[in-house]
Amino acid sequence: MSPQILITGAPGNVGSEVVKALQAKGIPFRVGARDTQKARQSLGDNMEITRFDFLDRETYDASFAGIERLFLVRPPALSNVERDIGPAILAAIKAGVQQIVFLSLQGVEKNAIVPHHKIERLIVESGVHYTFLRASFFMQNLSTTQASEIRDHSEIALPVGQAKTSFIDVRDIAAVSVYALTENYDEDHKYTLTGKEALDYFQVSEKLSSVLFRTIRYTNPSILHFVWKQLASGRKLGYTLVVAGLYTLTRFGNATSITHDFEAVLGREPISFDQFAQDYRHCWQA
Repeated sequence: MSPQILITGAPGNVGSEVVKALQAKGIPFRVGARDTQKARQSLGDNMEITRFDFLDRETYDASFAGIERLFLVRPPALSNVERDIGPAILAAIKAGVQQIVFLSLQGVEKNAIVPHHKIERLIVESGVHYTFLRASFFMQNLSTTQASEIRDHSEIALPVGQAKTSFIDVRDIAAVSVYALTENYDEDHKYTLTGKEALDYFQVSEKLSSVLFRTIRYTNPSILHFVWKQLASGRKLGYTLVVAGLYTLTRFGNATSITHDFEAVLGREPISFDQFAQDYRHCWQA
């Protein structure tokens, strides 16, 4: 059976988990990746992987051929929606895509600055069916982006202060994504996906310290120090400013709210932070 689902954002955090969940259900799909060799090394060879690059329109035809449902993840490096993301969305719809499941952000409806807001608006205005997954911060940010500073320096250096975050496990986001792609694709939905508790980074550090049997310290840097450190490490200015903006909003309490959309969709509680920490403890061990 030819695949009718295209997955972008793999081998990233959420995209990889969507791939695993679709494989477990035996549902055919295609992965669109800018670096197909890297994708095969990470995901395996037992699936269709085609080259897809938002910035290369010559990759659109093969990627979207026969596709009806699209799982859309914005590459972090792309912030100009009209120039870098919009053409691919419009090409997908023209090629026959009938539904877009978009990985968005918690609180995006109140934040017109972030690219996700513009992407949501573009999708709605296009008339295609959609599901917006407005996810809180990923637990797995700690096991990927922050993994080295936790593993090598026993610290977390994010400019959030004492604000709490309703972290969600990407495995739960993937579960809702697959539901939207396979069982609920002819309706429009906006789900705000959070975990079942909100934690500040002092509490996160305590929980990680408990599973790692060593002290993990939250350094609580200023926004300016965080930006300087990101730029010094080689991060691009545009990416750094978007990330700093998100953490600034978090500092003001934008990520504290807990919703029950996940339970309403799947009928179970989301994965707890404690379970995540146990499952991923190897990421922070030397």
